[in-house]
Parts: sequence; structure tokens; C-alpha cells
Amino acid sequence: MALMPHSAEEIRRIVAGHRAARRRIVFTNGCFDILHRGHVEYLKQAKRLGDVLIVAVNDDASVSRLKGPARPVNTVSDRSAVLDGLSSVDHVVEFGEDTPIRLIELVRPDVYVKGGDYTPDRLPEAAVVRSWGGEVVVVGHVADRSTTAVIDRIRAPSG
Repeated sequence: MALMPHSAEEIRRIVAGHRAARRRIVFTNGCFDILHRGHVEYLKQAKRLGDVLIVAVNDDASVSRLKGPARPVNTVSDRSAVLDGLSSVDHVVEFGEDTPIRLIELVRPDVYVKGGDYTPDRLPEAAVVRSWGGEVVVVGHVADRSTTAVIDRIRAPSG
């Protein structure tokens, strides 16, 4: 198994190999700060849409910008390692921007997937993916399963 996460250049080479083998490339991204059942179900659904699932993970600085100064709870190294251990995930790559558009343009996935808490009109990436004929899919959402909800439950006083 290759060391993970991959760099953008490694992903470019890996994708070229998959394309040469005529595999359908699926791409998704997120913070994946505290991996929970909702994430696992979402990644399983994403994998079923193609042959290869590439997961782009926000680095620590971008998670802090997007989620606030108390986040991430887990480092990008730890988040990537956990994702890499899932059978549905084929490759993990980190990114530091607020959107994965640069990586999406590099990978040019056949399918771009986001979880059910998004809509295609809220995704700036959607137009980029569609520009080469790629498909944008929003998969089902597992209710009451989010990292924020997990953190809130941990912080709630017991008793």
C-alpha cells in the first residue's frame, strides 16, 4: 500500500493509470474531522458510483477557516489515516484551499459526490465538473449524524 495521503502530483499520475485502465473515477471531499456513521455511509454510496474513490481532505488550516478556531479536533494526518483504512476509499489527498476546485480540475472526475446536506446549486465545484461532462451527485444524508452533533453531545453536561 502506498503511503498516504498522496500529493496532488501523485494523484495526477495515479488517475492517469486508472483512466488508461478505463476505470470510472469518483471524487469527493470534506473535513472528516470526527469520522462517524454518516461519513461511512456517504463514502460507501460514493464508491458505488464508480470504480475508484478519491477523497480529498481539508488540511488543518482550512478546517479552522471553515469550521472555527476550535477545529479540527483531529489532525489531517489522523483524519487521512482513518479514511485510508476504509474499504470504500481508494486514495486520499490533502488540500489547503477552501474549495477543492484545483484538485477537481487536476483529477477531472467522472463523478463528483457530496453528502445530502448539500444541493448542487450550493456547490461552486458543480459547474467545473459539468464543464467536461462530469456528473454531480448528492447522496443520501444520515439524519442527526454530523461532527458538530457529536462534539455537542460530548460537551453536553451529563446527568
